[in-house]
Amino acid sequence: MRLTTLKMGLATLIAAAPTLALAHPGHEHSTSFMTGFMHPMGGLDHLLAMIAIGLWAASMGGKALWAVPAAFVGTMILGGAFGMAGMQVPFVEQGIALSVILMGALLVASVRFSVGSCAAIAGIFAFFHGAAHGMEMPLNAHVAEYALGFAAATALLHLVGMGMGKAIARIEAPIVTRLSGGIIAAAGVVMAIA
Repeated sequence: MRLTTLKMGLATLIAAAPTLALAHPGHEHSTSFMTGFMHPMGGLDHLLAMIAIGLWAASMGGKALWAVPAAFVGTMILGGAFGMAGMQVPFVEQGIALSVILMGALLVASVRFSVGSCAAIAGIFAFFHGAAHGMEMPLNAHVAEYALGFAAATALLHLVGMGMGKAIARIEAPIVTRLSGGIIAAAGVVMAIA
C-alpha cells in the first residue's frame, strides 16, 4: 500500500509537470476546485516545501507522521482565509522562500523536536503558503471549493513526501533524506535570490 501511495503521488507530479514552467498560471476556465488544486502544484516553492514536510514527518515517525502534515494543512487553510479576506500578510513570498530553505535544513540536520514543536514549525510555514493561495484566488472562484482544492493538493504532496520518506527508511539510507534536504534548501536559496 505504501508503494501504491508513492506511485500515485509521483504520477500526479508527473502529470502536473507541464504547469511547473508556468509558475502560477491563470485558470479562468477551470473549476474553483481545480484552480485551488493547481495553485500548489504550479509553483516549485510550494511543491518543495510540501514534499519536505512529508519527508520530515516520515523521518520522525510516530505521532509526527500525521500531526505535522495535519498542522500544515490546517494552518494553511487559516492563512488562506486571511488572504481571501483581503488581509495583508507581510513578507508572504519571503516566508515561503524561508520555509523551503529551513525545511531543507531541518532534513539535512535530521532535527528532532517534540511533536508539538514540529507541528508549530510546520504551522508557521503553512500560514505563509496559505496566505499566498488566498491572495491569489481568482475573483470568480467559489471560496470553499478553491480552499478544498489547495488543501487536497497539499495533502497529496505531503503523502508523496511521506511515501518517499518511508521508502528511504525501508532501504535504510537516511543519507538520501539528508541529500534531499540539501537539494531543497539549495533550491530555496536560489528562489530567494532570483
